[in-house]
Amino acid sequence: MPLMIRRFSLPPNDHLIPLLIADFGLWIAPQGVTVRSGTPTNAESSTGNGMRWYAILAARCRALLVALAADALLGDPPNAWHPVVLLGSWMRLGERLAPRSARARLGWGALWVAGGALLAGGTARLLPRQVLIQGLAASTLLAYRSLDQAVGAVQAALETGDLKEARRLVSWHLVSRPTADLCADEVAAAAIESLAENLSDSLAAPVLAYLSGGLPALAAYRLVNTADAMWGYRNERYEDLGKAAARLDDALNLAPARLTAALIALSAQLTLGRGAAAWRVARRDAGRTASPNAGWPMAAMAGALDTTLTKRDHYRLGDGSRLPDAALVAEARRIARTLALLLAIALLPGAWMRGHAARS
Repeated sequence: MPLMIRRFSLPPNDHLIPLLIADFGLWIAPQGVTVRSGTPTNAESSTGNGMRWYAILAARCRALLVALAADALLGDPPNAWHPVVLLGSWMRLGERLAPRSARARLGWGALWVAGGALLAGGTARLLPRQVLIQGLAASTLLAYRSLDQAVGAVQAALETGDLKEARRLVSWHLVSRPTADLCADEVAAAAIESLAENLSDSLAAPVLAYLSGGLPALAAYRLVNTADAMWGYRNERYEDLGKAAARLDDALNLAPARLTAALIALSAQLTLGRGAAAWRVARRDAGRTASPNAGWPMAAMAGALDTTLTKRDHYRLGDGSRLPDAALVAEARRIARTLALLLAIALLPGAWMRGHAARS
């Protein structure tokens, strides 16, 4: 749980205990429930729905702080009850039941993804609307720690010169492209690209989804994102079945991808002093990928690291002279850690200001 240190004048001793109880209540009360240390004033009563929505948004900020801390400290739950694994099982079932004709598969894919999103969101709505429970549940739908560990494993293999193992790891955890003939710099580039893209899919987008619609919106987003990861391929098997999932995922990630690029630029400025270069390359090269979104964070990372990220026969992002290697992967992870910290810092004012309002 994040530690918040506040400066305020201590009240008389007979009011101190109720104040501390109210402060703790802000973290354990259900979302949208206002905990107060005194009787509401007429002014507070007149705010109506505006204050209620303010309280809900503030509670979501606190739940996200819990989620980010839990993900960083605890990581993913076991696969047996990991919600993303369950979402993947839903998608595999949909593929097994899918019809054979192209037109029918197109409609079936859209209906199956929509039904899955409704089911995931509806299930999430059943959980108690209490900040700690909501935050812990949301942490299972984030993936920063597992992402960093996967990229770190590739980095470690490259540092020891074990190219075969680095290829295996990057293929197993991070990319779907063939890796058997990739050279060391291509493996490093693939790890960096995947890290940058997944900062949007696994961190920025989930945070925005939770802020906009709470745990149900986050669960629905994760279903769509999982559907795109499993079905979003342009081949005979998935071209029709996965089209709706791919288009919906593109739409949902328009804002998060661009926000992630901006945060990478800010993080690069704070860590390497290359924020302007990161944003310049992002704006120039983002459109070079087939995806309308993936190019933004990847190009920003290429500019931040002063390197060139290339996928054979697909794209070339950046124009830097530094060759991707284990050291560059380490720098990319440092930028990613700074980005995660910036997201947490950005959430603090919401939790703080609501706490102040509840005591006023």
